[in-house]
Amino acid sequence: MLALQENISLQPYNTFGVGAKARWMAMPGSTEEVMDLLSHNRSERDPKFILGGGSNVLFTQDFTGLIIHPRIKGIEKVRESDEFICIRAGCGENWDDLVDYCVRNNLNGLENLSGIPGNTGASPVQNIGAYGVEVKDCIESVEAIMMSDCERIRLSPKECKFSYRDSIFKHELKNACIITYVTYRLSKNAVFTTHYPDLQKELKKYPEVNVKNIREAVITIRKNKLPDPEYLGNAGSFFKNPVISKQKAESIRQSFPSMPAYKCDDERIKLSAAWLIEQCQWKGRKIGRVEAYNKQPLVIVNHGGATGNDVIEYAHMIQQSVSKHFGITLEMEVTVL
Repeated sequence: MLALQENISLQPYNTFGVGAKARWMAMPGSTEEVMDLLSHNRSERDPKFILGGGSNVLFTQDFTGLIIHPRIKGIEKVRESDEFICIRAGCGENWDDLVDYCVRNNLNGLENLSGIPGNTGASPVQNIGAYGVEVKDCIESVEAIMMSDCERIRLSPKECKFSYRDSIFKHELKNACIITYVTYRLSKNAVFTTHYPDLQKELKKYPEVNVKNIREAVITIRKNKLPDPEYLGNAGSFFKNPVISKQKAESIRQSFPSMPAYKCDDERIKLSAAWLIEQCQWKGRKIGRVEAYNKQPLVIVNHGGATGNDVIEYAHMIQQSVSKHFGITLEMEVTVL
């Protein structure tokens, strides 16, 4: 039976770097170990929480149950045609290592998602996205094990119910299954997404647009804008970009003509949460050891020593400001425990 660790500090396992402890922790390294763990811990040591790379979670207190931290590794080619190739990756693979693998093999689709922290298993949960690309556009299937009865399931993209920064794994299957493998369908052809202004500007520094240069450009942009969690605790974007009605967006634009906005469809507009936060004077504003990062206010940072509750109180103040000034409720992207 897979050994459990007891009274484990979670500080090394979350990119915010906040202190908390888990009563129990398990690190299964294979599908078999996941099933063995679940079969021996179905009702005891509840509650249970699946922790990936810890790049999208905020602990506000000790966890009294069992933290499951899957470490299933491996990247393999499972199917290939003249135009596409399917890559199956273990949930414990580092996400950016997977993107690097694809780029080195001249496979297109994930390069815009370079530099995003976390593990591969979390990519479908969050439907991670950046610079005009969402991971759902490349996912072929998601394999998981149900926590209730150890049933193995395989979900298609449609069954995953992907939407903006959302999926079935945040709703019907939230904390109900453990993702073990994700298979991605990648293109052998040079079809790129480069319409974002920052990316277009950076790519002008390169002699040509190819998968390798797009990856390097994205990494450069992220390094210039976003803090490295190795040195400054954060979980990336703390809030989702709000999607509002076209009518409401036009109403706000009357007072703020330069407001950035992106069309979702004929009825909905996506706004920049970072812009809204900056208009409310939170950019670079430090309270205690917490700050809305001075280069990208959508990122809340821990300057060291802040607790999870310090961060969440700061986030609530931002929400209240944006609601008061714009009548918009910012939704947290980070999972709060």
